Amino acid sequence: MGAPPTPATKGRPVRPGPGVPAADRALARPRRRLAAAAAALVALAAVGAGSLLDLRTPAPTPTDAPADEFSAGRAYEDVQVIAARTHPAGSPANDQVRAHIEQQLQGLGLETGVHDAVAPEAGQLSGAAGGATLARVRNVVARLPGTDSTGRVFLVAHYDSVQTGPGGNDDAAGTSAILEVARALAAGPRPRNDIVFVLTDAEEACLCGASAFAASHPLAADGGVVLNLEARGSTGPVIMFETSRNNAKLVDVFGRAAPHPVGTSFAVEIYRALPNDTDFTAFLDRKFVGLNSAYIDGGAIYHTPLDTPAVMDRGSLQQHGDNALGLAREFGRTDLTDLRSGHDATYFPVPGGLVRYPGWLTLPLTLLAVLAVAALGWLIRRRGRASTGGLAAGFGLTLVPIVAAPLAAQLLWMAITAIRPGYAELLDPYRPIWYRLSVLALAAAILFTWYALTRRRVGPAALAVGGLAWLALLGVLLAVAVPGGAYLTTLPALAGALGGLLALRTRQSGPWPVVAVTAAAAVGVVILLPTVVLLFPALGMAMGGVAALVAVLLGLTALPVVDLLHPQAGGQRGLVALRARRLAVLPAGAAALAAVVLAGVGLTVDRFDAAHPAPTHLMYAMDAGTGQARWLSHETDAQPWTDGYVDGMTSVEDDFPGLGDGELRSGPAQPANLPAPKLEVLGDSGSGGERTLRLRLTPQRAVRLATLHVDTSTATVLRAEVAGRSVPVEPRPGRWGFGLVFHAPPTEGIEVTLTLRPTAGQVALRAMDASDGLDALPGFRPRPPAVGIVGSHSSEMLAVARTYPI
Repeated sequence: MGAPPTPATKGRPVRPGPGVPAADRALARPRRRLAAAAAALVALAAVGAGSLLDLRTPAPTPTDAPADEFSAGRAYEDVQVIAARTHPAGSPANDQVRAHIEQQLQGLGLETGVHDAVAPEAGQLSGAAGGATLARVRNVVARLPGTDSTGRVFLVAHYDSVQTGPGGNDDAAGTSAILEVARALAAGPRPRNDIVFVLTDAEEACLCGASAFAASHPLAADGGVVLNLEARGSTGPVIMFETSRNNAKLVDVFGRAAPHPVGTSFAVEIYRALPNDTDFTAFLDRKFVGLNSAYIDGGAIYHTPLDTPAVMDRGSLQQHGDNALGLAREFGRTDLTDLRSGHDATYFPVPGGLVRYPGWLTLPLTLLAVLAVAALGWLIRRRGRASTGGLAAGFGLTLVPIVAAPLAAQLLWMAITAIRPGYAELLDPYRPIWYRLSVLALAAAILFTWYALTRRRVGPAALAVGGLAWLALLGVLLAVAVPGGAYLTTLPALAGALGGLLALRTRQSGPWPVVAVTAAAAVGVVILLPTVVLLFPALGMAMGGVAALVAVLLGLTALPVVDLLHPQAGGQRGLVALRARRLAVLPAGAAALAAVVLAGVGLTVDRFDAAHPAPTHLMYAMDAGTGQARWLSHETDAQPWTDGYVDGMTSVEDDFPGLGDGELRSGPAQPANLPAPKLEVLGDSGSGGERTLRLRLTPQRAVRLATLHVDTSTATVLRAEVAGRSVPVEPRPGRWGFGLVFHAPPTEGIEVTLTLRPTAGQVALRAMDASDGLDALPGFRPRPPAVGIVGSHSSEMLAVARTYPI
């Protein structure tokens, strides 16, 4: 309760300053602070719980569900078949998976066929292996004809797996969900529009299956709406994380037709800026619009042998299928000729649905937030809650937790990885919850400590305005750089400013100021708490500082509520002031202790064992011409098991250009009795200083890929064709200046035609192929139970190369 006005101050504001009790310089000054704090915290906890509960996956539906509903139980039966073993593109196991998919779709009476093609890669995932990338692909395509089609709806997932794991989630989840959606649609009334089911091949290799379909399949000629289903983990909510441009109408359909809509325009903006791709990329490069969805938590198993059906969260599978079925039905009856809008939407999840509004409102809302915060600062100064200098100090000092929390989170993770180096090879720990909570507790400790140290001197109202000012300023920056993410700070700043203005306009001793600031903080909780929770699996603990930053921003929106945790202080002396200061540091001390304890629990609970092995990377490369072989690893700091094979760093680009141009750890290996790929000259002609070589590259064993590189000191490559398809000639630095990579090569080999300008008597070509599995190699010692395989496209690779002078 504030001090009564004296004759000298009656009728005008009390001059703010450290001698005025801090509680008298707050936005809310309830008589019963403890009761008000408890009520406000309970209300915010309830709002936060509601927001997080809304992110839960639905209960999986059993196998006896009605035929026209999606059943995770039925879909899981397909998962078990598809992910029975590893099945990379071109393997016999992949042929069996494809046969199962064909049989299931044909059994539904759908028009089903296999699209067999040679295709280039799609998107930005260049053949890091060194050159133009292609693959032989076989997509399974089925169509459910519409009654009066205005276009086509494409449900897309890839059925191949990586070479290191069976792909129980990535992407048996998407493939099985599409098969179950096809069952449900076939059991119901025919849609208005054509529904096309596309199960692509060679996604893991190069996105080549989707590229082939989008570029050359007759059903893709006129474009349409694409719904791509992916997974990058084993659990968690299905997030719609990518859209085509000008997505407002698509997002509107998603918000009302998906039973469990989770997605943010911020995620779309960030994903567009990242060098990441899925099959969706190949469709965006053509005349398609659409949505891309995945569940991403549980990333430790991604692309590893642990990605089995048994680890799948069937609730995530149910959400994938429910959303895909709801969207397929809605797009199936929508006029598809009118889905493009002139702008992107801003959207984010709230309990019960998806908030969405036109992207053109971003800048007006941002400016409104800035003006509202400025108005709050002006009124606070006029009411005597803060001086101009105090407001400036509040703004400047608020930068401390904004910078300190993410920095501390990164330092915490560096310390944890120093204790547990194997984490560096994982997207996320196997059991990350303790570390995530530790980061949040650390952010809270920094915020509470900062607040306890500055509250008495600067004043609660000035600090609250400082926090809102930073939120509004970040909103301006986001509106310029990533408009779809501006809502993250603009709306909490606007709500906080309006709540503060309302608090100042109501009777200070009553409950309404507390209600006003609590309601404003609730807006921040609804918007920012799910963002924090979703950022952890999206970015991994290695970037936990981003989640810590958003957590601090959430805390800044709730500073007036945080203030209620502090006793009235300021102006008192002696034991009263000392007791008040001690009570003020209690929240900070509790949060700091929690951060340490939670990190310790994480290290204790999340140990590497047979079920959660330490990931390691190893491959083998041999020059069949010289008989020299070596072990290779991309581990920066070799773990104990890997250290038994490799030691120093070396470059392999001269000997094995198909492995890329980076440095790897290397160690001597015994040569194996393995043949190099065969390179035959089918034709050799020349005219006008040009030489045309027609070649056939044929692996002599079962391999996953083959590469061919030209020594550009012996010839300049002018034109190139692979399997009758022209490929770009883009010179690379180094000796092997031109290269091509071919995934899933056919047993009869690959025909390559090179038009060259020779600079030496003979042209030197380097041929390489690669298979998977190291167990049969001389000198290989199997991994112990607690040592696993990292999720890398080169893990367990066995490469054999040879130079051919022609």
